[in-house]
Amino acid sequence: MKVFIALFALATIVLAAPQGADKDAQIVKSELENIGVDGYNWLYETSNGISANEQGQLNNAGSENEAISVRGTYSYTGADGVKYTVNYVADENGFQPEGAHIPK
Repeated sequence: MKVFIALFALATIVLAAPQGADKDAQIVKSELENIGVDGYNWLYETSNGISANEQGQLNNAGSENEAISVRGTYSYTGADGVKYTVNYVADENGFQPEGAHIPK
């Protein structure tokens, strides 16, 4: 289940990337570590400056309140030439993104 969530998150970010001139971007770094019962960790960087990383862990394992807690960040350069970075937490309280360009 956790592997599916991690791969889904990765696929979502990759598919959200611009498809114009960036379609020929290459993956320059990719790591998938610590996939297990207690958590996971992945990251990637592309030749066009897109990067992302995420760490997840299982909280309250085996209890009624069992939940996955995820922390991560991703960044990209927008069409306006500005580099955007989003830091996020996703847990039992939902997806909570933060970034200079995101309204509070």
